[in-house]
Order: sequence, then C-alpha cells, then structure tokens
Amino acid sequence: MISKPKFDLARLQNAIPVALFAYARPKHLTQTLACLRENDVSLIYAFSDGPRAEDKAQLVEQVREILHGIDWCKVVICERATNLGLGKSLLAGVTEVLSTHNMCIVFEDDLICVPGTYNYLSEALWHYRNDSRVMSVTGWTHPLVAPKDISDNPYFDGRAECWVWGTWARAWKGMDASANELIKRCKNLGIDPYCYGGDLVQMANQEKFRNIWAVRMLYWHILNKGLCLRPPWSMVEHIGFDSDATNASNGNVWRNPPLRSRPPVPQEWPEPEEHPECRSIWQCVCGSRTSRRSILSSMLRRFYRGFRVSARMTDSGS
Repeated sequence: MISKPKFDLARLQNAIPVALFAYARPKHLTQTLACLRENDVSLIYAFSDGPRAEDKAQLVEQVREILHGIDWCKVVICERATNLGLGKSLLAGVTEVLSTHNMCIVFEDDLICVPGTYNYLSEALWHYRNDSRVMSVTGWTHPLVAPKDISDNPYFDGRAECWVWGTWARAWKGMDASANELIKRCKNLGIDPYCYGGDLVQMANQEKFRNIWAVRMLYWHILNKGLCLRPPWSMVEHIGFDSDATNASNGNVWRNPPLRSRPPVPQEWPEPEEHPECRSIWQCVCGSRTSRRSILSSMLRRFYRGFRVSARMTDSGS
C-alpha cells in the first residue's frame, strides 16, 4: 500500500471508507471521482489493477496519475503489479479494507451517483451495524425490480446488489467460499438456488471462468437469509456499458431513467423485513429457470422501451 495522507484526522475519525476499484478507463474514473468529491467523501482506498495486456499499460498509468492527483481527501492507493481481474481484485480489496474498518462502501470506476448518496448509505450502515439480519445496503435499484408501493421509503430485498453498495466486516466473513459451494450449502438446507432468478445459477457456473465475484455475495445473502436495503429509486447509474466494459452487459435493459435527487433520509429506518414482492419480481425478471431467460429478455426490452418513453413524457409534463 502507498499511503497518501490528507487533511486532519478529526474529520476521518468516524468516516466510512470508500473502496474504489479502477482498471483502465480514465475518463470513466474521472466522472466517478467527481461524484465522490461532490459527496464529500473523506477517505478512499483505491485499488488499481495491473494491465492485462500491453495495449492497456498506458491507460492504467493514466488511471494511476489521476488517483495520485486526488487532493481533496485522504487516499490510500494500492497499485497491483499484475492483473488480478475485477473479481479477484475486489474480493481481496474489500477483505483488506474490512480488516481495519468495521464497514465500507464500494464503488467501481464506471459508477456515478447523485449528491447525498454517500451520506444516505453511511446513515444506513450506522443504523443497521449491529443487526445481523441486514447484510448490505445499496444505492441502486431499478423500476423493473422495485415494488410498486414503496413511495419514498427504502425497502429490503433478499437479493443483494453490486452497483454501489456497502457492508460490514461481520457480513463479509464467509465470502471465501465459491458461489457453487454456497449453492450446495443452500440445497442442503432446502433453499431453492433459483429463488431469486435463474440468472444466478448461470453466473455461479461462470464465476471462475469470467473472474466475477458478485454472484458469490448474492448467494451468501441467500444462504444466511440476509437482507439488502435498497432505496425507493436509484441514486446510482452505470456508465460502463460500452466497448471497454469487461463485465457489464444488458445495458439497454438495466439503464435507469435519468437520476432523480436523493430520496429523503428516513427519520425512522424500517424494520428489517423483506418486501413480499421481491422474490417473485426477480423470478419474473430473470426467470425461475435459465431456460426462460431468452424469452424474458425479449419481453424486458419491449417493456423497458415503453417505460422510457413514458418516463420522458412524465418528466416533460412536470
């Protein structure tokens, strides 16, 4: 680790760190950092993965120059000598951060957020820090998976999220098991591995080959009957659906309508209880079995095109 201390320690005493994972997209990273600065983040652990091929070396160096140029908060930079890939880099990085902090919020270099997102997630992390029923919080949701009756209140989902999320050291323990190992444990307990969508089983089978990590966290939640707190509407957007993406897909389906202002921070946070519609929503959207996914994907694209037109009409009318 290369430590780069900034600002006085009093400001950092109760700060929840952001673990930031970057690779070779300096333009995307610049946008992400602008959001973090606007959110008044005071402590960042930045993990810069090494180049996978020679043609990425210059871009990786540009990313590292940007990280070393941060002068508005304390930064701890880890420059990987080799390319771990997102899955291994993130698992190792979050584990390292949570070895010295009780909680953290995770950003990747292709995610942006609205002002107030960091504070919203920080308040949630502090509130539920001792409640083992809650295993994570997130700033992302989507009209396709959000229940219709949530108004401006956050809700709990049994399926976790990997786009701007936070967790605690207590909930991260156990993440050394593979997704397929966790599926076996679920089956031994009579838990249907398809209960939150057939796409998860497919991702679990691809975890090692594609060097992905999030499906492991999702099954870790499912195995432990853990909950993820979601906002009523998304504070986060993915800007990495392009030719440089290594893991993002289905950009047309999962792109949110234009982001709104942050939802109000609840005066009273809800009791941890999964919204009764969540499981059926995920099965409808992602299929209860993988064989249904191609049909559902086609349906979703048609639905989402109609939704975006409706959303634009609503915005223009207000």
